Amino acid sequence: MNEDMQRRTFIKRAAAAGIGLGMVGHLSPIYGRGGPNDRVVVAVMGVNSRGHALAEAFARAEGTEVGYICDVDERAIERCIAGVSTAQDGSPPLQERRPTGEVDVRRALDDDEVDALVIAAPDHWHAPATLMAMDAGKHVYVEKPASHNAREGEMLLEAQQKHSNLVVQMGNQQRSSPRSIQAVQEIRDGIIGRPYYGRAWYANARGPTTFEPGASVPDWLDYELWQGPAPRRAYQENLVHYNWHWLWHWGTGEICNNGTHEIDVCRWALDVDHPIRVTSSGGRYHYDDGWEAFDTQVASFDFEDNKTIVWEGRSCNANPVKGGQGLPGGGRGASIHGTEGTVIIDRGGYVVYDNDNNLIKYENESQAGQQVSGTGIVGAGNLTDRHVANFVASIRGDEEPRAPITDGRKSVLLCHLGNIAQRTGHTLDVDASTGRIQNDDAAMQLWGREYESGWEPQV
Repeated sequence: MNEDMQRRTFIKRAAAAGIGLGMVGHLSPIYGRGGPNDRVVVAVMGVNSRGHALAEAFARAEGTEVGYICDVDERAIERCIAGVSTAQDGSPPLQERRPTGEVDVRRALDDDEVDALVIAAPDHWHAPATLMAMDAGKHVYVEKPASHNAREGEMLLEAQQKHSNLVVQMGNQQRSSPRSIQAVQEIRDGIIGRPYYGRAWYANARGPTTFEPGASVPDWLDYELWQGPAPRRAYQENLVHYNWHWLWHWGTGEICNNGTHEIDVCRWALDVDHPIRVTSSGGRYHYDDGWEAFDTQVASFDFEDNKTIVWEGRSCNANPVKGGQGLPGGGRGASIHGTEGTVIIDRGGYVVYDNDNNLIKYENESQAGQQVSGTGIVGAGNLTDRHVANFVASIRGDEEPRAPITDGRKSVLLCHLGNIAQRTGHTLDVDASTGRIQNDDAAMQLWGREYESGWEPQV
């Protein structure tokens, strides 16, 4: 059996075992309005940056079509429409259809042709938009963190139970990495003995941020709709399109912005759910500016069965962390430590060492090949394309979603708990069966949020 055949056999075996696939039940057709040969039509919400990349990924995907581009920035709408439906550098357009541009996503949800909503809007929109889409009978692909607070994560679980025929996939795309799937399978098979400690890290070199109150809302921005579910606040210069991440009213800090990915890898590899204890230390150390969130944070999550995950976030110091042999190291990654060795995993692959620091194995993501199993997509080698392909295949009933919200929410909850522990300065005792904080009224004040009147999300 050649190497490519062995790899395909492994992925199929991992899928059958539910490794990384978030098994939620038996495979069943769930495409709803049409048959399995119909095109899956999606609306994409929030296309200034990440959403633009997602729109192009869905336009490339086999049997999928972007029907709507939705954004409160009219300039972003036009750029994204051109990106998916205009010939680029002599290449044909990604799709023949020119999507309809809409400022208000609710207009797209009213269209019966739309099968799924893709959400890459700011964090405070993630859960409310997901709930609106599910109520309209749409499948959902929602970027991390999928919720602005822990209560919204609970609401998403309630909605998934109510709409069990709908696929809700979170955008933690490393769950669709063949190498990460393989690494987790090997950890489950005992390559490092009993795994007990996961370390996740993220580093960047973000500069200082100053917000300027009293600025006029730009002509191209529908700021009322941008705020949506959030209680109204005056517009500030430098808030849109990115720096809202660092203000708690709209954002969730670096641990939810980027830590979600690597914390998810650790939780997946250690096979743990809710913690029993959470602590966090750090602060806004690098600059004295407009940030409310932290640029430096070390959050620790203890679980039953003597397992721990630690996340280190450095938003303003990108000095790289050393990776394993053959891995780039640098800005992000995860290491899983066990009784007989260590596995270091990043988006480039993974490497295994024994406890004497001898190299046992090295696997590079580029060796995984370009064929996306079960989708018919050739050339979809990057993780976003693979994750999108899995979502579409799940809608058709051909695969199980690799990052269903029922599983993704558990990783995001760790991030929310880390923020709550940091903001209160408390050690949080957590009910391992529910993930809820115990005996701490001050901490539970941060469990949910208030909403603008008339925008309260409903299940």
